Amino acid sequence: MKLSIKNKSKMNSPAFIYGVATASFQIEGDSGSRLPCIWDTFCAKPEKIADGSNGDIACDHVKLWKQDIDLIESMGVDAYRLSISWPRLMDIDGQLNQQGLAFYISILDELNKRNIKPFVTFYHWDLPQHLEDKGGWLNRDTAYQFRNYVDLVSRAFAERVYSYATLNEPFCSAYLGYEVGIHAPGLNCNTLGKKAAHHLLLAHGLGIQVLNKNCPKIKKGIVLNFTPCYPNSESDDDKAAAKIADDHFNQWYIKPIFDGEYPEIMGQLPASRCPEIEPGDMEIISTPIDFLGVNYYTRAVYSSASNEDGFVQEPPAPPHTDIGWEIYPQAMTDLLVSLNNLYDLPPIYITENGMAANDRLEGLEVNDDDRMAYLQSHLNAVNGAIESGVRIDGYFAWSLMDNFEWAEGYTKRFGLVYVDYQTQIRTVKKSGLAYRDFVMQRHSNN
Repeated sequence: MKLSIKNKSKMNSPAFIYGVATASFQIEGDSGSRLPCIWDTFCAKPEKIADGSNGDIACDHVKLWKQDIDLIESMGVDAYRLSISWPRLMDIDGQLNQQGLAFYISILDELNKRNIKPFVTFYHWDLPQHLEDKGGWLNRDTAYQFRNYVDLVSRAFAERVYSYATLNEPFCSAYLGYEVGIHAPGLNCNTLGKKAAHHLLLAHGLGIQVLNKNCPKIKKGIVLNFTPCYPNSESDDDKAAAKIADDHFNQWYIKPIFDGEYPEIMGQLPASRCPEIEPGDMEIISTPIDFLGVNYYTRAVYSSASNEDGFVQEPPAPPHTDIGWEIYPQAMTDLLVSLNNLYDLPPIYITENGMAANDRLEGLEVNDDDRMAYLQSHLNAVNGAIESGVRIDGYFAWSLMDNFEWAEGYTKRFGLVYVDYQTQIRTVKKSGLAYRDFVMQRHSNN
């Protein structure tokens, strides 16, 4: 099976950016050379991680980064989306850690040397533990600590970066981390999620303002994840339930950025669940951005319910990925078109898209045909959105390689490259070879 897109598609143009993506805590390892983060603490708690593992070694990327850049180059991609580690880059006194800085500058210089565009994300969930000890994202001051981090790092990186994202998936940080407790820091209280979300979005706006000052020519934006919400039936009640869920889980994070306000459901929430909004906050949060990063994996289906929220999520229908998420590519087209209709959007990058599969290394091969089918159907879904008038400038496969998959530990594999965690040997899967051939063929045709 080969990956392909219609000949006349914008996605076949050399101007359309293809890349692979990773995240710092999931691959770096070498935990002793940085400050502790909330995921170190979370991993140490009993029964929080499916296999009882942690990120102490992960993919040992701190030691093997040159080999990994060789791997990225071999795949022929235009760009590499990486996150940088706040606790690796900043000391506890708020000053730059020179060892951590040198590590990332070496990576950025090598990427630029090989003509691979660095897409850098400042925050992919690994908050320094000393800041969590002061309240974490429930503490408004954390947003200003983030601004200082962005300021110092962006000035040190100078012109080495092609694109900056402030945050990756603030929904996961706020809702999974502070409201339902299945991610770090593991707090489980429905009065905390939207308060944490507000401070995350405030941090984003403050970060964009700093980037506008320090590096006005570099693209800057945010990465949001979306799980499109569908009604379980055509009943008015189920449609209303899906709309409420969409406002809670999707629109809550994008509407403040583009409209400067939260969804109307905030007026229906008890005061205990509402964020504390200070004068000027929404203007900061809605500071214009150059791009929107969209992460898409699956959809969710909702029915009306008599609980506090008014909705309940139905079990996902088959077919499933190995993590149990429904495979439903049409939702990706629907999402992109609906966002384009709802908001005055800048260019979009698909910053994450991929699937967990039950991969097996057989000899020197991983025949992940299910992942290839997933990628093909979702590339077609992106193309469908483009044909409907949505401006999309790039696509990043999640992920470059198997890694520490948060609460799932090492039990789920999303990579285009298979990682043997005992030997750290990397093996490009069949899907990775197909992605490489697709990207390189696109260039040869133009």
